[in-house]
Amino acid sequence: MPGEAFKDLADYIEEKLGDAVHGHEFFGEELVLNTKAEHLLWVLDFLRDDKECAFGILIDVCGVDYPQRGEERFDVIYTLLSLHQNHRIRVKIRAGETTLVPTATGVYSSAGWFEREVWDMYGVLFDGHPDLRRILTDYGFEGHPQRKDFPLTGYVELRYDDELKRVVYEPVKLTQDFRRFDYLSPWEAMTDVQLPGDEKAVIPPHGWRGPPTKATKIKEGKA
Repeated sequence: MPGEAFKDLADYIEEKLGDAVHGHEFFGEELVLNTKAEHLLWVLDFLRDDKECAFGILIDVCGVDYPQRGEERFDVIYTLLSLHQNHRIRVKIRAGETTLVPTATGVYSSAGWFEREVWDMYGVLFDGHPDLRRILTDYGFEGHPQRKDFPLTGYVELRYDDELKRVVYEPVKLTQDFRRFDYLSPWEAMTDVQLPGDEKAVIPPHGWRGPPTKATKIKEGKA
């Protein structure tokens, strides 16, 4: 649980930022501030420069996808560290596929690569970013693989062609057998006792029997 000093700091931040912060909450010992994209740079500036806060290090920028939320399906989360206070804080905003989130590179230079990762994985647009291009996938990649509606197989596969002597992209081709899942184990158990999930296994000629009872063990001399 957060200490009283950290709770006082949270109240202080919310009081100073006013309407720019839409409440705060604690997860374990980390404080989470909720704000909007238009207030983001003001909030980050304050958390970095205020002497009571001194969150001088941006540790990470990450995204989360909630497609069921509709238009604002993404959360963009900034994790800050204060060596002075020995505290971590998270600033969270919501964004959609067309939302222009202002880049934080002018406040924290480390945001450059982090924001490129979020754009690459989720497609969140960062307005004013000096070099917004892919960083984890290759330059010919289509789509954003961390979105919940992105297929696990992807759309294209990459391979080296011996005849062309270069890397080529091809559409993913899977036979229907690889797309059908019934979530049952394809393996027959090592014993003749049927276990949950083994319904696909071939029934032994002598049939399934339940787990051995105490009477059975005594009869078989195993008790």
